[in-house]
Formats: sequence, C-alpha cells, structure tokens
Amino acid sequence: MRLVMRFFLFLSLPAMLVACGVQSGDKQSEHAEQAIDAAQEGEAIESESGLVGRLDISKRGSAMVDTPFKDPDGKIVSLSDFVGKPVLVNIWATWCAPCVVEMPMLDELAAREKDRLKVLVVSQDIQGAEKVDPFFAKADFNELEAYTDQENGLSFGFGSGLMPTTVLYDASGKEVWRVIGAMDWDGARAAMLMEETLSEG
Repeated sequence: MRLVMRFFLFLSLPAMLVACGVQSGDKQSEHAEQAIDAAQEGEAIESESGLVGRLDISKRGSAMVDTPFKDPDGKIVSLSDFVGKPVLVNIWATWCAPCVVEMPMLDELAAREKDRLKVLVVSQDIQGAEKVDPFFAKADFNELEAYTDQENGLSFGFGSGLMPTTVLYDASGKEVWRVIGAMDWDGARAAMLMEETLSEG
C-alpha cells in the first residue's frame, strides 16, 4: 500500500521525475524509426504521466557492458548470461523517486512480453539485498526479480551518471538504444521503440 501511495504522489510531482544522480509491423516500424530519429536531435520523451527521459542511440551496436552483479540468490552473473533474446536492463535505486515510479510499469512490461523480452532491474543501492529485498517484498511484483549491483559497476559501465538508465540489447547482445531518465513503459512510445527488436527476436 505504501508503494502504491508513493507511486501516485510521485506522479503528481512531474518536475522530480526526470532522473536521479548516481550516488558513489510496417506502420509500427515506421513509427519506431521516427521515434529513434528524434534522438538524433536530442528530443526528450515525455509521457502523459509526466515522466521525462532522453532517448540516446549514440552507442547503438556496442557490446553489452561486461561487469558482474548478483542475481536474487546472490550468485554472480553478467549481462552476457542473458544473451539469446532481447534484454531490457534498468539500473535503479530505492532512494530514486522516478526509479520507484517506473518499477510497476516495468513489471507489467516484463509480464506482457516475457516470451520475447527479458527485463532486468538491477539495483545500485550500496546496501544491496539488505535494502532491496524489503522493497520487493512490499511491492509484490509478478515478474521482476531483485538483482543487485553494490559496486555500481553497471552505472559506471553505462556512463550516463543518472538513474534510471535503461538499455535495450538485441538477442545477440548489441545495444539498440538507451533511455536516460524515466519512461512510461506501458505507453505507446515505448512499445513502438521496442517492437522492431522484439519482432526480430
């Protein structure tokens, strides 16, 4: 219940919902290309709910960031372990307001597209599971799992300096695009941006 209340509170404060600094089909395809082209002009993506992020394609084709982090059981993994289908990687923290707002939408996306897409949310909280596990217990997500990165390796590897940052990789592990800042992952814009990659598998 607290998480739901926070969600609606944050939606009423759109000025806060940009980003947090890091602490130490034919028609569909056409629309997707138009949305991606906008990034070349530095255009921000603003949703009806007040979330604002910036689409960045400057690293398109780059290999996955090769840095270790922990899975929900504490086992060391890396992004390359998930190659085989498209992967959407979101770095976040429990103290980051726009990150918290995105989480239910990312959970819905993960459930809706689980056959075509792996959604990884990797916490950058330096307390790791000690901080993240209680958050997940309260949120009761259906699909998201509590991955942690106490060393902030993904933050440094992505190099955006902001959270949330979300990177889409194709099935071969090459970067397609990234969103720096918050995004409405239930919205039509997000669906169009992802469709070409997801349809290719």
